[in-house]
Amino acid sequence: MSLTTESARNVARVLTEAMPYIRRFRGKTVVIKYGGNAMVDEDLKSGFARDIVLMKLVGINPVVVHGGGPQIGSLLERIGKESHFVDGMRVTDSETMDVVEMVLGGLVNKEIVNLIARHGGRAVGLTGKDGDLIRARKLTITRNSPELEAPEIIDIGHVGEVASIDAGVVHMLVSGDFIPVIAPIGVGDDGHSYNINADLVAGRMAEVLNAEKLILLTGPAGQDRQAADRTGCRRCRCPDCQRHHTRRYAAEDQLCPVRRSQRRQCRPHHRRSA
Repeated sequence: MSLTTESARNVARVLTEAMPYIRRFRGKTVVIKYGGNAMVDEDLKSGFARDIVLMKLVGINPVVVHGGGPQIGSLLERIGKESHFVDGMRVTDSETMDVVEMVLGGLVNKEIVNLIARHGGRAVGLTGKDGDLIRARKLTITRNSPELEAPEIIDIGHVGEVASIDAGVVHMLVSGDFIPVIAPIGVGDDGHSYNINADLVAGRMAEVLNAEKLILLTGPAGQDRQAADRTGCRRCRCPDCQRHHTRRYAAEDQLCPVRRSQRRQCRPHHRRSA
């Protein structure tokens, strides 16, 4: 590909400015949660894959955890099934779980792997079922009500949270110069599959891998500051967490999972600074 003189100057300038960061993060692991508008806009999809490949080429080890809410919702709509959410979590019965596995573990995961390959990278798609990567437990949501003496327990079906992560297969792929692309589906002790919020999986994965950075690309473009104020969800500003700060574009119904993911990633750094 030929470059004009002006384009070549811009490339040289950008690379010069990036050199300190390349040296700083070379050999480090960065976990990226990929979702929201970047998964539906063709230019953003291509740009995301190109950036991931570039990170790998300069010696950074990206690990991608992806969502797929819009794609799941679209397929459910096509089969005439309405989507319902509780605290940002999709209510997932057995039929919906089949769709979730088909979309996340198949369609979306392989599309991301293919996009990375088209830009010169080598990626391997996984779900939490592969290599016993993600062990899940059923997520229970409770709500306090003044009319009830005890909290109300809400059953949202095959929705889970991360019980544990065995990152052996991820380490193997990274050491083999591959880019892991992970769909957030876990397996419970009961053998059932569970849909886990990708923000939460990314946060736990970053903790287990001792990642240098956790980046969340989620929700519609633009940060809903009013929603953040209403829910009390704000970026952690402690000095030790500043270098682990999260880029997030969150809709109101996603703020709670995003905040829990940030808190999970920040926890070990709070301990180090105590």
